[in-house]
Amino acid sequence: MDEDTIGHDDVIGKISLSKDLIAAQHKGLDNWLNLTRVDPDEEVQGEIHLALELHRDAQRSILHCHVIEARDLAPRDITGTSDPFTRIIYNNLSAETSIIKKTRFPHWDETLELSLDEGDDDEGGSVTVEVWDWDMVGKNDFLGKVEIPLSCLHRSPLLQGWFRLLPLGHTEDDAGGKLGALRLKVRLAENRILPSVYYQPLMELLVEAVISPSEVDEPTLLTLLEEVTTVDSRQDVAMTLVKIYLGQGLVVPFLDSLNTREVHSTTDPNTLFRSNSLASKAMEQFMKAVGMLYLHQVLKPIINRIFEERKYVELDPCKIDLNRSRRISFKGSASEAEVRESSVGLLQTYLSSIMEAIISSVSQCPPVMRVVFKQLHRRVEEQFPEAENEDVKYLAISGFFFLRLFAPAILTPKLFQLRDHHADTRTSRTLLLLAKALQSVGNLGLQLGHGKEQWMTPLHPIILCSVASVKDFLDKLIDIDHSNVCEAPQRAVFLPSVIVKEGFLQKHKAEGPQLLKRFAFKKRYFWLSSESLSYAKSPDWQVRSSIPIARVCAVERVDENAFQLQNIMQVITQDTDGQLHTTYLQCKNVNELNQWLSAIRKVSIYNEHMLPSFHPGAHRGNKWTCCLQPDRTASGCSRTHSAVTLGDWSDPLDPDAEIQIIYKELLQGRDKLRKQYLETQEVEPGEHEEPLKASQPSSVLVCAQGRSERARALAARLLDVVLDLERAHSTFKSREPDESRPLILSS
Repeated sequence: MDEDTIGHDDVIGKISLSKDLIAAQHKGLDNWLNLTRVDPDEEVQGEIHLALELHRDAQRSILHCHVIEARDLAPRDITGTSDPFTRIIYNNLSAETSIIKKTRFPHWDETLELSLDEGDDDEGGSVTVEVWDWDMVGKNDFLGKVEIPLSCLHRSPLLQGWFRLLPLGHTEDDAGGKLGALRLKVRLAENRILPSVYYQPLMELLVEAVISPSEVDEPTLLTLLEEVTTVDSRQDVAMTLVKIYLGQGLVVPFLDSLNTREVHSTTDPNTLFRSNSLASKAMEQFMKAVGMLYLHQVLKPIINRIFEERKYVELDPCKIDLNRSRRISFKGSASEAEVRESSVGLLQTYLSSIMEAIISSVSQCPPVMRVVFKQLHRRVEEQFPEAENEDVKYLAISGFFFLRLFAPAILTPKLFQLRDHHADTRTSRTLLLLAKALQSVGNLGLQLGHGKEQWMTPLHPIILCSVASVKDFLDKLIDIDHSNVCEAPQRAVFLPSVIVKEGFLQKHKAEGPQLLKRFAFKKRYFWLSSESLSYAKSPDWQVRSSIPIARVCAVERVDENAFQLQNIMQVITQDTDGQLHTTYLQCKNVNELNQWLSAIRKVSIYNEHMLPSFHPGAHRGNKWTCCLQPDRTASGCSRTHSAVTLGDWSDPLDPDAEIQIIYKELLQGRDKLRKQYLETQEVEPGEHEEPLKASQPSSVLVCAQGRSERARALAARLLDVVLDLERAHSTFKSREPDESRPLILSS
């Protein structure tokens, strides 16, 4: 698109990728693709509600088509609406409904009839229902069509439901590359989610693995899962397991089980948690899942300060650019020594602020994270009790806390949602140097002076001073009573004091039946937390108004035609008397709109009394612009949404979808499990470790790799569960309707 400040944005071109094309590339599609011209007849959307019935007698057949309504049609007029009518076609016969003016949600409730002569009702034909936008001048615009095989009407006397509108099916012209090209990287991840009951056996195995732990040397479901996963997939598996156990309220024993085995199998304390094991990945994902808002609370003020100041900082003599540092000295260009002195001072100031914020944040750290660290501290201390390994129990915690959470967040704030955009080159260098310094703090200063970057030496004194307070901080961090920590199932962790999102928006509140005008929107600065959506005239304004999050019952987009404006959302709240109130908010672009929608839905996801439907339009001129109903209190004409971005850490995902991911990993690795734990092989007596008794045969059957009976039983049980799930998937796949039949959606 070409963005225009005035009027509608202009279309440059498009790229269409079919599901089959993407799925054919196992590792995804990564290529330059030419833009194609945009044909309005191909750009359709929406659904139509139909009821079709075929009446037959000795003389003829009559096709009844009850055209009830349509929703979410494409806007074809400059006002952001359409003037839709419907046409039914069979062979050379056709009939049309009336035209409904200025709406994308028309209600016809009309019955069209086609009288079919003998022989016209051949099962090989199809009934076509087309939706058009009527234009007084020029040709009508196509809005979509549905094709229904007549054989469906022969099999079913009444066919009724919502049908998705489809394009005409024209071929696309790539314009020979004249429109330009886009490089896209697309991967299709598709899962068939079964009803919850089918996943219960696998869920029971996962729960059993942590509530009834076996001996450290004995395998569990988690160790079997780690054996069949590849290094590439282990991070996704770890993330999924963390979400599953968070949902079950068992994340603490889950991580303790993994960490205990990891520590027990490590002989050299210097290599502890240095591999890409399931334990290392699970701890990393766990900290991001439960500690993201804590991270924001600690780091965001100092990160914002660094971005705003944009100071030139450099310590490496090979990289110092004196032309960039003229403002350091009023005498002209600064010398290299002045640049280094100024850089050291700035880095010391920034690092001191970071360390002060971290060390004073013990009470802000999520209790469940503190308990996990406490157990990790105890396991390491038990495994390495020697005096020379005194620091190992601190390094185990700081390795995760500093090296895998805080240092990466400082290095790339955007990836941790601390900033909306990546840093520029100057700020990025400052962040890199600070991340290096914090890594040295996390390593308790043990590697200082041994690396190649000797130019970091001026920061060594402040790093060593910080190390002295880190141990005291970690001791306080793990000083927590395990019994006081709630292990209830949790999907999201929100701290009331944390601002989830903030920024300027245009606000309008719908009050009374008066005509809503464009200038009714006023610029306000908004702050979103888990408790309220507050706003004021500016960030520094003392008087604030707020909307309690507990009263939010829907957060939805608004059609462009409602105000003749783009990128508007609505926050619907319910007061103590049950009355609904709507606040309209306009964002500056569609990306910001999506971010605010996701953020507000996330903090209100567990609210009671959420609305099942909403109006995508506004009530203007004594009627809703979307469905034309006159009653302001009429039920909504579209279903509400609660979904938020799946890649976001605090999103409440479906446990069945998470278990499905684990099942797919086990399915791919079942042959490996069967070979290692269940298959037997015949060996000669001389190859056996122990001498054979006289009563034994000349050859024996030995379990693959000498696995224990317990391990074999667990593997057999797990493979049975995987086989049952595979059968269930096959059963559900066989029930799917023929692809030649129309898509029918439940209302």
